[in-house]
Amino acid sequence: MNKKSVLLVGATGLVGNECLLQLSENDHYDKVVVLTRRPLPESLILPKVENHVIDFDDPESYKDLVSANHVICTLGTTIKKAGSNENFYRVDYTYPYEVALAALEKGAEHFLIITAIGSDAKSKFFYNRVKGEIENSLMKMEYSSVSIFRPSLLLGKRNEFRFGEWLLNITMGPLSFLIPPKYRPVNGHHLADVIVNTGVKNRPGIRILESADIIKFDAS
Repeated sequence: MNKKSVLLVGATGLVGNECLLQLSENDHYDKVVVLTRRPLPESLILPKVENHVIDFDDPESYKDLVSANHVICTLGTTIKKAGSNENFYRVDYTYPYEVALAALEKGAEHFLIITAIGSDAKSKFFYNRVKGEIENSLMKMEYSSVSIFRPSLLLGKRNEFRFGEWLLNITMGPLSFLIPPKYRPVNGHHLADVIVNTGVKNRPGIRILESADIIKFDAS
């Protein structure tokens, strides 16, 4: 088997953390390059993992660190946490865009990213509009494959506390069968499994998977 290398950004979040654990154990990849703002905790310095602490606001400083076959981007924040629309835009559009450009120049062939249900560059809602804009920009780049994941609510334990998601986790999780498949909550571990397996399959072209597709995804 011709093994691949993978670049991961967003490794400290709910899904990114799960991706990191799975990638470190997946025989398809022989190297996992992780870009973070702060060093990974010692528990996440796993076999095959190379952690580089970078300044996402300075793409020139990390352009030589992004050489990989595949790129998985799980970066994302909330407008409340970001503190302003400008800061939100920086994390959810500018950072993924600059990483994608730099990795493409180094020969990356597949870019995989989490956006959100309702992503639409023409949306009147700022959050959805930004998500749609990064999708559109990535689809215009010359990647052989672009995989976009649009989950609804993410279920799982985060390192940060988000009251709204906590409340929905304990109320909607057990009642998710009542929700239309397109809007059904997705378990963070399962989403990571879908992302990693989509990378392994590495099918050419553009694909968009929403919650219903993610839930029924066959990893075999």
